[in-house]
Amino acid sequence: MIIIPAIDIIEGKCVRLSQGDYHSQKIYNENPLEVAQMFEDMGIKHLHLVDLDGAKANHVVNWKVLEKIATITNLQIDFGGGIKSEKDLQIVFDCGAHQATAGSIAIKNRDEVIRWLKKYGKEKIIIGADVYDKKIAVSGWQEITEKDIFEFLNDYMQQGMKYCICTDISKDGMLQGPSTELYKSILTEINNLKLIASGGISSINDIYVLKENGLYAAIIGKAIYEHKISLIDIKNYHLQLN
Repeated sequence: MIIIPAIDIIEGKCVRLSQGDYHSQKIYNENPLEVAQMFEDMGIKHLHLVDLDGAKANHVVNWKVLEKIATITNLQIDFGGGIKSEKDLQIVFDCGAHQATAGSIAIKNRDEVIRWLKKYGKEKIIIGADVYDKKIAVSGWQEITEKDIFEFLNDYMQQGMKYCICTDISKDGMLQGPSTELYKSILTEINNLKLIASGGISSINDIYVLKENGLYAAIIGKAIYEHKISLIDIKNYHLQLN
């Protein structure tokens, strides 16, 4: 299981939210590139970059931040937030993203996302499943749908999905531990899914618990910025894998 640090962007700055509430934003660094370079210097190879302005605006906004990080570092970046059209998707890939996350559009325009999976390949498209009480949330988590997480994932598995980031909104930014039971139940029901945990991770112990339960990767945000998990912890974890 790999660890993927997160950088969330509002107005070009590195921020974190709690439970997706934009009013809860806290700025951690004015320069996301500095943060990305710090991750790379510690041997981290992957980055989860989220355009929160884009998620609100329904189109990619902070592509220049992506382009700068992708140009200056060797991090493999998965980019999400605001990808609502193939034009957005092309911008993201042209700016250097290794993968793109289809979040709200995976619910709102299923046919388009299935077309992307076929055109760009399952290695390039990550399906984002933001969940509240096992129901999918969309539009920057402002709207909870009636779509069940298991129904949603089973459908996309049949369409060729390989990677899924699953975020429990109730856990996100709260530093109270991840939704391990939810992830276990997903992996029990759905075979061959590379499931990426997101939300609530608060200690290096949470990482080992997720690893034991078969997660492909874990995204960590606030726990890094609030010094609950150190970059040395992450470096040592990855050294143990090698």
